[in-house]
Amino acid sequence: MVPKTDFPPVRACLFDMDGLLINTEDIYTICHNLLLARYNAGPVPWSIKCKLQGRPAPESIGILISWANLQDKISVEDYAKELHILQEQEFRKAIPLPGVETLLKDLRGSKVHVALATSSHKGHFDIKTGHLEELFEVFEPQKRVLGDDPRIGKGRGKPNPDIYLLALKAVNEGLEPGEEPIKPEECLVFEDGIPGVVAGRRAGMRVIWAPHPGLAIEYKGREANVLAGREEGQESDAHEVGTVDDGWGEQFVSLENFPYAKYGISLNA
Repeated sequence: MVPKTDFPPVRACLFDMDGLLINTEDIYTICHNLLLARYNAGPVPWSIKCKLQGRPAPESIGILISWANLQDKISVEDYAKELHILQEQEFRKAIPLPGVETLLKDLRGSKVHVALATSSHKGHFDIKTGHLEELFEVFEPQKRVLGDDPRIGKGRGKPNPDIYLLALKAVNEGLEPGEEPIKPEECLVFEDGIPGVVAGRRAGMRVIWAPHPGLAIEYKGREANVLAGREEGQESDAHEVGTVDDGWGEQFVSLENFPYAKYGISLNA
């Protein structure tokens, strides 16, 4: 297939958070491993870790408990309670990932709109970002779509497109009078997890995939399928999933030295 190249300039950048903006994916791993060790289980390999990313917490914990064969030892609810105690301590140590501070600062000075679309619920969001308020100021409160947003239907978290479509709706509701509504193809989704890439592609948006090195190794040789949104969940919304090498997705090692001009983003606008 010949990749599409005649995209309109990007007018909105929509961001995941965990493992993309801040190092909380590593912190999640630390907390899970500490808790699993109490039950003589773990550590979590990336083959399982990748299935947890970007999903609602109960779903992720269910996958993990099943993998560790702990169904008879601890419930999803009790695991979540014990995990939360560990996370309350560790999440407060979260730091921005390479390139994030510069990228967000640059976008703040441009005409590009930004929004946040994270599976984290408000309680966790506040713990993770309370000491990083300056970094997250770029996301206006009404343009932060969190995992427990009541507008996201039950079971409609990532890899479903709802959260990114809601983020775009929030951006469009805040446009200046006379400004044309932003279309999905004018959006650039930033993700580190596979479910989030699928969500972005199903929303009809372009996607930047900046995976954790461990995840990149796990999917080596399958990158084109990931960028097409074809690594999971094809059974629903299949018409929204892309095709391999269609030009709608690109993999980055990090968010350092982002090529703004390639996406039609002018920092001097």
